[in-house]
Amino acid sequence: MLKKIFVGLISVFVLLQLGGCAGTPSTTETKARFYPPLPNSPRIQHLVDFSSPSDLLKDNDGFKSFIFGKETSEDHLIQKPYGTAVHDGKIYVVDSRGSGYGIFDLKQRRTDFIQGFAGGHMKKPINITIDTDGTKYITDIGRGQILEFNKDNKFVKAYGKSGELKPVDVLVVDNKLFVTDLYKHEIKVLDKKTGNILYTIGKAGSKDGELFQPTNTALGPDKNLYVSDTGNFRIQRFTLDGKFVRTYGKVGDSLGHFARPKGVTVDSEGHIYVVDAAFENVQIMNSDGTPMLFFAEAGSEPGNINLPTDISIDYNNLEYFQSYADPDFKLEYILVVASQFGVNKVSVFGFGKMEGFDYSILQDGNQENK
Repeated sequence: MLKKIFVGLISVFVLLQLGGCAGTPSTTETKARFYPPLPNSPRIQHLVDFSSPSDLLKDNDGFKSFIFGKETSEDHLIQKPYGTAVHDGKIYVVDSRGSGYGIFDLKQRRTDFIQGFAGGHMKKPINITIDTDGTKYITDIGRGQILEFNKDNKFVKAYGKSGELKPVDVLVVDNKLFVTDLYKHEIKVLDKKTGNILYTIGKAGSKDGELFQPTNTALGPDKNLYVSDTGNFRIQRFTLDGKFVRTYGKVGDSLGHFARPKGVTVDSEGHIYVVDAAFENVQIMNSDGTPMLFFAEAGSEPGNINLPTDISIDYNNLEYFQSYADPDFKLEYILVVASQFGVNKVSVFGFGKMEGFDYSILQDGNQENK
């Protein structure tokens, strides 16, 4: 019931904010799903879902159905995804049930699955972040460690003693690893080379700067750290040396409120994207916390998300995904959302503008063009 009320309120908000921006709808007949829906000025379009190897082949690629036949959940590359990352034309998805991470290679249109062995064996991996050189860092709550794999997916080393923390996410910034510790309700900052703990951010509690069950993290263009303070139903923002800056949202069922915030990312203009696993959608707010838009909903149709966990942003594969977009919808960047349940394991959305629409009124309340 709360979810229905929440979705209804956001829909009304979007129509009020964007109703005056509508232009002439695209003449291209399409079943595409836009947010906000036409005839409002759309900013986000669902593009494609990835769950199995055949999803890398488009329907018009010829004998897709002949080769793969009718798919079932057993055909999925990943069974219970959590973390996502995009790097060098590949989408990486951590599978907590499959004890590894899947790779959707957009360039080669093929998939792979990495489980690791010996010292790199994964028990219950949760999240992934990829450094600029292709080095991957995996949080494994089953091992209680962070595992490092090189650009060729070969195990390098583990950080921390087994079981000494409960890591959910890891963020790489220069020579440091920022790790959310669900057990200690804090962020441990490790030296990337030695693994030594340099300092911690936050402590258990609900006051500003305190954390309770922190999960996901993101780095903003302001070089600030954004943390999903899941147990406190909010996003917190810190400087990289640990100084509290501000909070976003609180518990509730209206705009700008959260029930179970998890995945978080920040675009190049400072807009914050928050995945809510309870509302099963993604909220967007600007840097001062003003709600802008929401997208996605639960269900079994293309583009639906179910118990979503993580979101990644990508600016480098627009050419590949533009072919999935409405011909009049020009992509600016890509958003990748993982769902733990449902038919769509990884859903890809595009942020952009539709030709023929007026975007002179900014959606987040600031009177300037986007």
